[in-house]
Parts: sequence; C-alpha cells; structure tokens
Amino acid sequence: MRILIVADPIESFKTYKDSTYAIMQAAVARGHALAFCGQSELWLEGGSAWADAQPLELAGPQLGEPGHDPHRWWRLGAPRAEKLVAFDAVLMRKDPPFDLEYVYSTYLLEHAVREGARVFNDPRAVRDHGEKYAIAEFPEFTADTMVTRDPARLRQFVQKHGEAVFKLLDGMGGASIFRARAGDPNLSVIVETMNQFGARSVMAQRYLPQIADGDKRVLLIGGQLVPFALARIPKLGESRGNLAAGGTGHAQPLSVRDREIAESLAPRLHARGLFLVGLDVIGDCLTEVNVTSPTCFREIVEQTGFDVAAMFVERLEAEVVRDA
Repeated sequence: MRILIVADPIESFKTYKDSTYAIMQAAVARGHALAFCGQSELWLEGGSAWADAQPLELAGPQLGEPGHDPHRWWRLGAPRAEKLVAFDAVLMRKDPPFDLEYVYSTYLLEHAVREGARVFNDPRAVRDHGEKYAIAEFPEFTADTMVTRDPARLRQFVQKHGEAVFKLLDGMGGASIFRARAGDPNLSVIVETMNQFGARSVMAQRYLPQIADGDKRVLLIGGQLVPFALARIPKLGESRGNLAAGGTGHAQPLSVRDREIAESLAPRLHARGLFLVGLDVIGDCLTEVNVTSPTCFREIVEQTGFDVAAMFVERLEAEVVRDA
C-alpha cells in the first residue's frame, strides 16, 4: 500500500512515545510505502482534493536500535502534488486542538472520500464526534453529566454531588480541567473562569475518586479491542491523569467493565468510519471518546509486549482490501 500520513511537523515527533511514529515503523515493516504532509499542504482545486506529499523513508537507526537519534530518523523527498484518491490510505494524525482549521480539513478530506479516497478516521465522523460531548450518546456507561452555559446550573450541579469536574468542550491534554467542591469559597470564580459569565459551554461530571487508580485509555482498532488499557495515574496532588499533565502510564489488562463498555461501542463506532478510537474510562465510567489522534501505542507495547501498531496496520490492510 501507499499510505499518506497527515500530521504535525515531523521534527516535532517524540519517537520514544509517539504513536504515529510507531504506526510508520509497523507499516514499513510490512512493506508499505509512506508519504507525509502537514495540514497546510492539503488543498482543493479543480473539484479534487490534493496534497503536497513528500515520500518518507525511515532512515538511520530507529528507536530501539543502537545509535538512534531522535532528531535524525527520517528522510523526506521532494514534495509532489498528488490527488488524495491516488493513495491506498490517508491517515489523519494531526493532533488537536480541534479548531476551525481542523474543521476545514475535515471538509477537504470528506471531499476526498466522495472521490473514492480511503481516509482514517472518516472525516465526517471525526467532525460529528466531539471528544468530550460524544459520551452523551452513551448515558448507561457514564457518571452524571451536564453540559450548559448557565453558571447557576453549574453551581447547582456541584452542590448536588459535593464534588464535580468541569471541562471545556474543546480542551485537550488535561488543559482547563477544574475539580470543584461544594463549599469552596472560590467556586463562583471557577465557574466564571470556565464559562466566562455564560459565554462558553462547560461540561460538568460527577467527580470520580477512582481517578486515583488511573484514567484508563482503552483502544479500539477496526472494531476490535486492544486487550490492554493504559491507566494514566495522576501525580501526587493532581486529579488529572493525562500524560501531558504529568500522569504516569501503567498498562494493564482490560477489566470486565472496560470490556463491557468497549464491546458495546466498538461495532457502532466502527460502522460510522471511526477506525481508531481511544475510550477514556475512570473506574466503571466512560468519560471521553477520543477520535482525532488517539495515542498510548508505545507505552502498551513496551510494558506488555502487545504490538498495538502492528495490529493497527494489519486491520488497516483488511479495511483497504474490503473497500477495494
């Protein structure tokens, strides 16, 4: 296969933890050819979706090999204008934020799909599944949740539960997440800061003390479950497990409840074109459905030996053959 990867600048990759890099390694190991472009190298012209695609080689020692240099592991060829439909698969691996430019990219990639391109994840499905808000479809698996712009309702929610977590719907990596407590003299300040006096929507969730055992990332690939989750355990004094917020990742087998949630969502999400999904689970409750650029491949393989990236590429091959 020829695979085009759309991602952040390649020099920004941290090979020791980057899931996109792991996918590249697995694809090359299985004989596939890679090309690379950034979000800004996508465009529409003449009724077709195009990319300035650069051939990508993994050059020099790779991660795990003697002499690996995290700044010198690739070689990019000269960019060439190609229609997206010319590739066997297009992987949208651009990290959030999910801003207007990201939305515009989904429009362009959706146009490519109409031309016959195979884009993973499906751009319309990505656009339709806000990573925080998507849990509203699955209330049987979630803690009590509210989304509102009304400051009074947010305060009432905290009073009802004693403790709650506030999130901005477009937040990422644990940014702008507040733990609010009834009786806290700063509660009104937290509410005002979060929703800007009614100008921004805020998600409130009942606080789950099981966060102390980790915010679990459960991966779904091609409608199948990765058998291990990565529990991201908050550092001392924190209530956020995100690795970007200083959490520590601990790989562990899926619990019975993890499997129940994942087996229920996997076929439904896959049928919508969501090939790779990262479910976030705290205790027994689903808290987020991540569909833009889910990670944690590297941590799971290093701690368990289960090669998530190889599973990704194998399932990708099956999808491409099925759709051919």
